[in-house]
Amino acid sequence: MFTKILIANRGEIACRVIKTARKMGIATVAVYSEADKDALFVELADEAVCIGPAASKESYLVADKIIAACKQTGAQAVHPGYGFLSENAEFSRRLEEEGIKFIGPKHYSIAKMGDKIESKKLAIEAGVNTIPGYNDAIAGPDEAVEIARKIGYPVMIKASAGGGGKGLRVAYNDAEAHEGFSSCVNEARNSFGDDRVFIEKYVLEPRHIEIQVLGDSHGNYVYLNERDCSIQRRHQKVIEEAPSPFVDAEMRKAMGEQAVALARAVNYESAGTVEFVVSGATKEFYFLEMNTRLQVEHPVTELITGLDLVEQMIRVAYGEKLPLAQADVKINGWSMECRINAEDPFRGFLPSTGRLVKFLPPKETTDDKGTTRVDTGVYDGGEISMFYDSMIAKLIVHAPTRAQAIDRMRDALNGFVIRGISSNIPFQAALMQHPVFHSGIFDTGFIPKHYPTGFDASMVPHDDPALLVSVAAYVYRAFTDRSASISGQLQGHERIVSEDWMVIRLNKEGNEHHPVVAKPIDGGYHVEYKGKSYELKSSWKLGESLFNGTCNGEPFTLQVERHKTKYSLFHWGTRADFMVMSARAAELLSLMPEKLPPDLSKFLLSPMPGLLREVSVQVGQEVKAGEKLAVIEAMKMENILKAEQDCKVKKIVAAGGASLAVDEVIIEFE
Repeated sequence: MFTKILIANRGEIACRVIKTARKMGIATVAVYSEADKDALFVELADEAVCIGPAASKESYLVADKIIAACKQTGAQAVHPGYGFLSENAEFSRRLEEEGIKFIGPKHYSIAKMGDKIESKKLAIEAGVNTIPGYNDAIAGPDEAVEIARKIGYPVMIKASAGGGGKGLRVAYNDAEAHEGFSSCVNEARNSFGDDRVFIEKYVLEPRHIEIQVLGDSHGNYVYLNERDCSIQRRHQKVIEEAPSPFVDAEMRKAMGEQAVALARAVNYESAGTVEFVVSGATKEFYFLEMNTRLQVEHPVTELITGLDLVEQMIRVAYGEKLPLAQADVKINGWSMECRINAEDPFRGFLPSTGRLVKFLPPKETTDDKGTTRVDTGVYDGGEISMFYDSMIAKLIVHAPTRAQAIDRMRDALNGFVIRGISSNIPFQAALMQHPVFHSGIFDTGFIPKHYPTGFDASMVPHDDPALLVSVAAYVYRAFTDRSASISGQLQGHERIVSEDWMVIRLNKEGNEHHPVVAKPIDGGYHVEYKGKSYELKSSWKLGESLFNGTCNGEPFTLQVERHKTKYSLFHWGTRADFMVMSARAAELLSLMPEKLPPDLSKFLLSPMPGLLREVSVQVGQEVKAGEKLAVIEAMKMENILKAEQDCKVKKIVAAGGASLAVDEVIIEFE
């Protein structure tokens, strides 16, 4: 077996590969950019080599630097992870020429499958179902519109070298086809160095089902069942699960056999994924693409099959045979993965970067009810950079049934603490309790259909508000009890600690006032609210973010954050903000004048930190609602800012190429 491998990647996947290599007794080498010098994967690796500045094109995407690091450290093989050079045929070929093993497929397999246009032609030859479309590169936006009209809207505009949702747009009319083509070209050029784009028919009610395959150098192939990745936002996967609630045994076999046929056609060696789009109405499935690498969502397959896919990739690269035949592949229980991303769901999912003031994931556990697993590349006090993708962690659970997996995921999300930046945990928690998701009958349009105007707290009303009010009273009483017991503070104890308070829930629509009584009991507090009693017991200590306890004997977990006189509670996707005070103080508070926020309607503000790629208007220009104003690049994604109303440009404040902070002014209007 290899004695030393180099990981040509960063973050979560680098940590993931290191974990398996360590289990196999293989030493690891990390390569890192200047921005990642303090990253977790650098600390975990046995050796580390700096390969350049923060920008990927000057570090992680430079094959020469990675090959030089291999020679410097004596690494015998390279695991590319996903993204960066993982599907770069030339990189695989270069390693082969240097006598270094590529832990992935051969360069010719990558070349054939990595080109979306050529792979579709090859799939047709292999007898794999394919989507109708135009399979050659398109010259420009006008030609894109012409082709889209011939195919018939809606169409999908895709970068030939694309992946991970980048360089992909769905167009329902000429304007969207024209604009979508340009955005795809730009994203493809920046992300993959290949700006070729093609168009195919967009399947209605589509489900995204993918088949995991394994092949070795001895001609052995197996498919490891399917993953359902239909819950997506902007073509980025949000939740993945295995198996799929939509796929039956007959469909699984048909899709699996076609996936293996395609892998065999290109002499595929390693782990790979054949993605299909499936019509929810007809159950017809069509080849989408083959990802010639490890997928982000590979853990859900690992948990239902018991296989370590990274280990299998390493063993195949070393020349070993697969350890199992198709008849040996089983489905054990149900697994789900939530991608925990650095984005603010309450601000249109805009990227959120900065310091992780607190990072406390749920404990990794395996018990008789299932497994909770966290794959991450960050740590408490670390930084989420604007230079790379937005993933903070992958939260994975496994349970005997789908319903139990959902329950376990809900509990895990309740116990996942992230402070300092925003994350999509509230949105993930909302999805986990959505009745349509529970039904298993959904498609890739689930999120835009059920959250057409975005996401806010009103979309996840808590089904037990009394619990939130009671915990707010508990926490306040615990703080006041401590204040009263501090030396020199005993005078006025009765004024500080009373049993009758007013809990004020702070809402957008107007504040709610809830009279409560909280009395100390052994191990907690007895709370009276709306004529009912709630006995709260907990080992919670002042200042802790996680509140684990019982309410009338029923266990629960929520999160608590204190802001001087205010308390924020987080539970099941709901954020509830409270103030607790006497009835007299509450009355005085209600008499205070409301401070109105400043009027910012005459400015275009940057909604995120990022690079201002383009200012699309000029001073004096009359702009119509919906017209493009500027383009910002953040976390490898291109974001188009459009006018919300008709206006006239007065001043261009920030020029193209500028690095922007959140709420920095870009344009001022008349």
